[in-house]
Amino acid sequence: MSDVQAVQNLVEKHQNLKKEIAKVIVGQNEVIEQILLSIYTGGHSLLIGVPGLAKTLMVNTIAQTLGLNFKRIQFTPDLMPSDILGSEVLDQERNFKFIKGPVFANIILADEINRTPPKTQSALLEAMQERAVTVAGHQYKLDLPYFVLATQNPIEQEGTYPLPEAQLDRFMFAIKLTYPSIEEEIEVVKSTTGDDSVVLNTLFSAEGIRQVQSLVRRIPIADNVIDYTVRLVNKTRPSSETAPAVVKDFVDWGAGPRASQNLILGAKAHAAVNGKFSPDIEDVKAVALGILRHRVLKNYKAEAEGISEEQIIRELLE
Repeated sequence: MSDVQAVQNLVEKHQNLKKEIAKVIVGQNEVIEQILLSIYTGGHSLLIGVPGLAKTLMVNTIAQTLGLNFKRIQFTPDLMPSDILGSEVLDQERNFKFIKGPVFANIILADEINRTPPKTQSALLEAMQERAVTVAGHQYKLDLPYFVLATQNPIEQEGTYPLPEAQLDRFMFAIKLTYPSIEEEIEVVKSTTGDDSVVLNTLFSAEGIRQVQSLVRRIPIADNVIDYTVRLVNKTRPSSETAPAVVKDFVDWGAGPRASQNLILGAKAHAAVNGKFSPDIEDVKAVALGILRHRVLKNYKAEAEGISEEQIIRELLE
């Protein structure tokens, strides 16, 4: 199959996948779109939203329709790194045997990741970056494709540990979930308080997703789009000569080179699912908010004046 046919095939499969997910999840189209783009590019996503917005259900549904193995880890203040990675135990022959932890799956739902101390949060860092974990000096490879979809709760700051910048930067997208509209909520209540059960069809496989990831990386991109992307990321850094006044006034830290890489990959995936064979600047702009939101760190002045990261990024895009 040529790459042109593969892109056309992906457009059709992507639409069918969204229809399948919509059997269970009402609305949240933009959220689902961004999670799927991160999966097509091999990136991780951080879902930010209040409790009860079906974050866990959404990830579970996506895992089922993609035909991937799914594990959920509930992060709590007493969770230890070995509870995630696994540990060595003595067997009957008195040999050490490694018992795999829940991190060994294709999709990991790290639920309320900011509820656990940094020591346990950092246990995921190697898995997210290297697709491997090291326990007692032995490195164990994880099955590919491998994604961490983490959720964090924005309101209850009691008993939460903010994610370190190094870990935040490992997430391709930070996706904000909002409350459903009244119409959507009526539909949610109708569909979840009856006796109907939904049968989900599996549309992909682990091998199919690896092929999509390879296809996305092969999509050609024009130099002017790369130039625009790198300049956009450069403008988020207050120390940069090209940074506008809004960044110099309200930003502490800007985005690093990983943001530029993610913007290009995200733009390629966005172009592919929309049937385009090469991304343009509009594709970069379409994914910019989710990719830059958690990489632009606003200062106290922005906090005092009620200016959000989104406002700063939107101003840069205009």
